[in-house]
Amino acid sequence: MKKIKKISLWNGDMPTTNGLSGQEIFTPNEIIEISNITEAELTIYHPENKINTGIATIICPGGGYAGLAINTGNDFAAWLASIGITGIVLKYRLPNGNKEVPLDDVQQAISYVRKNALELGIDKNKIGVTGFSAGGHLAGLASTLFSEEKETNRPDFSILLYPLITMGENSHKDSIENLLGSHPSESEIERYSCDKQVSINTPPALILVSDDDMVVPPINSIIYYESLKKQDINAALYVFPQGDHGWGLNGLNMFGKDFKYTEEVKTLIKKWINELFSFA
Repeated sequence: MKKIKKISLWNGDMPTTNGLSGQEIFTPNEIIEISNITEAELTIYHPENKINTGIATIICPGGGYAGLAINTGNDFAAWLASIGITGIVLKYRLPNGNKEVPLDDVQQAISYVRKNALELGIDKNKIGVTGFSAGGHLAGLASTLFSEEKETNRPDFSILLYPLITMGENSHKDSIENLLGSHPSESEIERYSCDKQVSINTPPALILVSDDDMVVPPINSIIYYESLKKQDINAALYVFPQGDHGWGLNGLNMFGKDFKYTEEVKTLIKKWINELFSFA
């Protein structure tokens, strides 16, 4: 890994507000390590020049839209940089019932990276999104509610790990309330259910989930995969026999239990991206 760079995404000029105030709350020994986030930030993990593939992905950590399990994203970004892919961790603002806020942040992140691709050593046509859990939902929204105007904020691919997809049945109650509020309308539920927003322009997706996930039911991953295939979009879904929820690359899930398929996850991601872009 060459270097890590931090960038303020909006420089105080956000188009939307989440109504939160005060300092960020850091709880490094908890599952959710940062909460009360009011300023969005990118942390860019650059690969060494000699192995740089030009591929990049913006990483959205999970946390039920209540906070961020940021270290899962940092670990993932560092590993990507080690194989020649720029990993960009998005510390997105929490919605606090203001649904536009995190989507604004991820779309701005894509636009920023594409606009500054040359300076960052990135191919502007090889910028993806990656998301874990609720961050997977945000990555799914970025993949389905993008704008094609001017410099497009459409990602070129997505990697979704045990993602939340639907705001309807089989969703995660706390995530819905944190994003949409206590009484979302039917139209809000449909618009923010990623499977309902898939179009022929939705980018390819790799989806990874555990069969025994007790937090976000695996059916979320399945319905997104099915929606993609109905539009004949390049997609792959892998269901691991164990792991439950909240695993990253450190071999543990959110409950401190072993996840046995870390190396398989790395292999599948590298192979899938290679098949898209032939980088190694």
